Amino acid sequence: MIWLYFVFGLLACGEDVPHIILKTGADLSYTNEMEDCGVVYYADSEEVDPYHYFADRGSAISRIRLWHTPAWYDTLNQGKRYSGLDDVIKSLRRSRDAGMEILLNYHLSDNWADPQRQEIPQAWQDIADDVNVLADSLYQYVYDVLDRLYAEGLVPEMVQVGNETNIEILKNITDTTDKTIDWERNAFLFKKGMRAVRDFSADKGEHIKIAMHLASPAELEELLESFLSYGVVDFDIIGISYYWAWHYPTTIAETGEIIRRTKARHPDKEVMIFETGYVWTDEYNDEAANIISETHPDYEPASPANQLKWLEDLSETVAQNGGTAVLYWEPTWVSSPCYTQWGQGSHQEHATFFNFENKVIENGGIKWLGGQWAINEVAPDISIQTDAENDTYNIIKSEGAEVPALTDFLLFDQSGEELIHGRIENGDDKIELDLSLVDWPSGQCFLIIRGVEGFIYSQSVGQE
Repeated sequence: MIWLYFVFGLLACGEDVPHIILKTGADLSYTNEMEDCGVVYYADSEEVDPYHYFADRGSAISRIRLWHTPAWYDTLNQGKRYSGLDDVIKSLRRSRDAGMEILLNYHLSDNWADPQRQEIPQAWQDIADDVNVLADSLYQYVYDVLDRLYAEGLVPEMVQVGNETNIEILKNITDTTDKTIDWERNAFLFKKGMRAVRDFSADKGEHIKIAMHLASPAELEELLESFLSYGVVDFDIIGISYYWAWHYPTTIAETGEIIRRTKARHPDKEVMIFETGYVWTDEYNDEAANIISETHPDYEPASPANQLKWLEDLSETVAQNGGTAVLYWEPTWVSSPCYTQWGQGSHQEHATFFNFENKVIENGGIKWLGGQWAINEVAPDISIQTDAENDTYNIIKSEGAEVPALTDFLLFDQSGEELIHGRIENGDDKIELDLSLVDWPSGQCFLIIRGVEGFIYSQSVGQE
């Protein structure tokens, strides 16, 4: 008799022991560049290495971005490229030496990728419209980068396939203004990128968690529903960008409720804030325009104390609702003589953890890194009990949970191929599967239950 076992909570992500305390961390992708531009960071009037200093202050995770071929750096400053693979290896080694976990951020572009732009690398521009060849190139790129990191002893604990992928990835350069999503193409590419991580992990005996990164808590649930409906299911972490400046009027409390619902509906996924930031001053220290210009009424005026309060309140709310980490962007991007694509200096010096003399601000965000917030478990709105002998799976609704009427269920394999799609009659509390009809693949699969309001539950499942 073939039967299923269900893997609950964080254990499905490969954890032996669930997190108890929320992890804090920082995106340190600019640090090498700032130091090459002459920046020296100070704490207590002593020069500090930012990677070790952040780790010592409590940063558990270092997030580092990777651009495919950032050739635009060739015309800036000394012509040295940053966030290419060689620079990333330097960042990962410094992060690992400091004792931090690593989140590698594949931007899947030569330049910034975000909710407004997902531009294909120039090296792949000629194959942008040949999705099969493009997908193979994406697979090989993701795999080869990890293979290089393996040779360097720097395999990351986590990998995000794409950065703030609210729109279609790897867009043709001539088509980047079109924000409509071809979901068949988009899903196919995501599956290939994620498959590369899984295959590398299997080949090398490594365990790398895969992350989906989306911006804006208000858009999260609808986007997740679309990804799941097209079979993009094989990921372990849901990462969110949340800045008041871009995502208001969504409050911290509303973000917490979105995280709680997401955890309840996807109990086998971790939820993290991959990016947040808050200003400590309204002043400038260079000619580059600052990109964050909004302050929340409850966190005014811009000050180190209110920067700290924002981060503490957000972290407390994330932990209370089952989130496992909050990461800051980008606390070392201070002003320097160097130029960006848009001006001299930094576009974020007013939101770092350092003052305009590059001295750490002790009563600001740096203090947040050492905070501790206990993570609350979030019970799923529904769960599954297995009757293996009869190939029947009982749907158990949590007491008091407001679960929409259920409509259907889907079973996917790790590649996103649909194995079973069945109806759930209104009022049913059982799923009956004839598993003799399933050509069961090796490894885990993914069961998704859908309600009238969309996907309300997903669970990793495996064969025993």
